[in-house]
Amino acid sequence: MSGPHWVIHLPTTLTDHQAAVDLLAALRTSLAHVSVLDFGEATISVEDEQSTRTRIWCDAPVGEPRAGPGSRRCHRFVNHPGPCAN
Repeated sequence: MSGPHWVIHLPTTLTDHQAAVDLLAALRTSLAHVSVLDFGEATISVEDEQSTRTRIWCDAPVGEPRAGPGSRRCHRFVNHPGPCAN
């Protein structure tokens, strides 16, 4: 039996929604090699409204399932047009 998974909350000084999305996308790219991070489940929120979170990525399963967190899941933005892509 494994223990609970932990969530890291990382506040920023950003004041713009798109800037927060852009930063999260840059973090996903630069930290892609860190297998314990699941950017597919990443959300953002306004500092004083942390109970209201916005999903960034679709994260739907794509094709044949493979082992490992985040593998074979859609990396496109939520509500994207067209089919999912990995």
